[in-house]
Amino acid sequence: MPLIKVDLIKGREPEEIKQILDAAHQVVLEAFHVPEGDRYQVVTQHEPYEMIMKDTGLGFERSDNVILFTVISTQRTDKMKKDFYQLLTERLEQQCQVDPKDVMITFVTNGAGEWSFGFGKAQFLTGDL
Repeated sequence: MPLIKVDLIKGREPEEIKQILDAAHQVVLEAFHVPEGDRYQVVTQHEPYEMIMKDTGLGFERSDNVILFTVISTQRTDKMKKDFYQLLTERLEQQCQVDPKDVMITFVTNGAGEWSFGFGKAQFLTGDL
């Protein structure tokens, strides 16, 4: 865990989406030090009119290649989050030709009791994880 939700505008090829997901997983491994098999990713594609991502007054414009990453996770340190932000934008630029201005990332924090990985059990609470 964490769960990475990726929102993007329709039109990318399946190979492009896989590259984006692979890059994001590499960064999760590096920034959060989780096991290799700890991979939970969901992609939702939208029509262009369904995704409006402005600049919050920072003075730049995003393209239709904008990607929103929502990271749902237990608490991470500020350093881990900063590392994640930086590494993800760097990897996406290098490996997927995604302009850093087109990458928006947000964290949603929850606790151990908010996760069940199957079988109707809270594995963090039962000690299975």
